[in-house]
Amino acid sequence: MRPSTFSIAAADPSTGEVGVVVQSKFLSVGAAVPWVASDAGAVATQAWANTTYGPRGLALLREGVPPERVVAQLTGGDEQRAQRQLGIVARDGRSATFTGDQCMEWAGGVAGDGFAAQGNILAGPGVVDGMRAAFLATGGPLADRLLAALRAGQAAGGDRRGQQSAALSIAKPAGGYGGFNDRYVDLRVDDHPQPIEELARLLELHKLYFFPAAPRDVLEVDARLGAEIATLLALAGLLPRGAPYDAAARDALVHFMHRENLEDRVRADGTVDRQTLDYLRGFGR
Repeated sequence: MRPSTFSIAAADPSTGEVGVVVQSKFLSVGAAVPWVASDAGAVATQAWANTTYGPRGLALLREGVPPERVVAQLTGGDEQRAQRQLGIVARDGRSATFTGDQCMEWAGGVAGDGFAAQGNILAGPGVVDGMRAAFLATGGPLADRLLAALRAGQAAGGDRRGQQSAALSIAKPAGGYGGFNDRYVDLRVDDHPQPIEELARLLELHKLYFFPAAPRDVLEVDARLGAEIATLLALAGLLPRGAPYDAAARDALVHFMHRENLEDRVRADGTVDRQTLDYLRGFGR
C-alpha cells in the first residue's frame, strides 16, 4: 500500500515558518509524508514513499544545498526513484518538486517561490493547480494558507480514490510548547470520512490554545464589556451572580484562562482577545 496523495510544502521566510500539509486515501498519512525543521525547510515524500528522503533532505537543506540538487542527490542512487514523488522547500523559499515517471496517474507537481505542490492518483492536474492558486491567493498565517491549498485540492477532485487521513506539520524557531523546540503545529487526522475538515477543526483549537492573539483581535475591556465578562464568569461558576467587573473579576478571568488551558492568552493590560471572549461566551449559551 502506498501513501498516494496530494500535498504542499511551503515556507514563510518573514516568520521563519516551514510546513507541509497532506491528504490521502491512506491510513495515518502524517506518519510518512511530512518532514519539517525550522533550521532547514520542509520535505513531503510520497507515492512509493522513501521515508529516508525526509531526514536526509532536511540535512542537505541545512547544509545549504539548493532544493533541485537535494532532489538529485536523494533520487540519484534510488533504484525505485521512478515510483517516488517529493516536494522540497528551503527555509528561504527556494523550492523543487519531483514526480517519477512510474507514479500512478494522474501524477505531477508545480513549484514556485515558497511552495511545492504535488500529488499522485489524482483526479487531474487541476488538483495541484488549485493548491497553487489557493496558496498564493490566501493571506494570514502559513497554517491558514496551507489548509486553504488542501481544501482547494480536494475541491478540484483530490485523491481519486477518496479521503481517509490528513496532517499538518509546521516548524518555527522556538515555536513549540514553552519555546523549547520548533514544533509549532503538529496535527494529524489518522482515519476520518472528512479528514480535511476535521483537520481544520483541530487547527482552530490549536490556534486558540497556542497562537498569540493578532493585534486586530485585542479588545479594550470598557464598562460594557467588563459587565458582560463578569456575567459570563458567574455563569462559569467563578463569580457570584451580579458581581461587578473589578479586581476580583479580573483575577477570576485569569483563573478561568489557566483552568481552560488558555495561558498563552492571559493579558494584564486591561484587554481581552476575541477568541478568549468567544470561548467564555460559550458558557452562556
